[in-house]
Amino acid sequence: MLVTSRAYDEYVAMFDLGPRELSGRLLDCSAGAAEFAAVAATGARQVVAADPAYALPRAVLAETARADLDRGHAIAGEFPDRFTWGWFGSPEQRTLLRQRALARFVTDLVTSPQRYVAGQLPQLPFRSGSFDVVVCSHLLFTWADQLGRAWHAAAIAELARVAREVRVFPTVLQGAGEAVPFWDELMGDLRDAGLEPRLRTVGYEFQVGADQMLVVTPAG
Repeated sequence: MLVTSRAYDEYVAMFDLGPRELSGRLLDCSAGAAEFAAVAATGARQVVAADPAYALPRAVLAETARADLDRGHAIAGEFPDRFTWGWFGSPEQRTLLRQRALARFVTDLVTSPQRYVAGQLPQLPFRSGSFDVVVCSHLLFTWADQLGRAWHAAAIAELARVAREVRVFPTVLQGAGEAVPFWDELMGDLRDAGLEPRLRTVGYEFQVGADQMLVVTPAG
């Protein structure tokens, strides 16, 4: 799994974030080396980024994220027909955007370390209801070939415990973008747990056809 340096604008597009969400209490989990928390902190009431990688020494974390820039590009290169560059403009623009995001993340990690909490799903170190919205980018579903149905159910339930609304993007596997094999069963698990899952189309697409996020809220 990658420590990815996604840009703030990617987050806004991936998760369809508007002024209401961006002015509230936000959690990015698992955040990797994204700049979202650093930029969103200028307008939000509270922003926290959580990731197990934050337990690493800062220099190691930064070097890992730099190496993963190349690893992420290699995945796109392995499946050229499964990725579209329309949102970024070109592969070069994507690389530049991610490099800038990484630089912003590293700076904010040094100047505002309290914003970055070492935490790992499916058990997070936050009180219930600590956040209004939690966003989860490219962990759930992306690695569904390694993290199974039970883990996903526990992870989403944990996200729903700490935040009033959960937003997950994308809803397909990494690489070729195949469908999650246990999707229907997992949606049933969530409803049985008193949660309401629904899909929403967003204005972001990198993997071909991956333009939906999962929104989870309490049922009723």
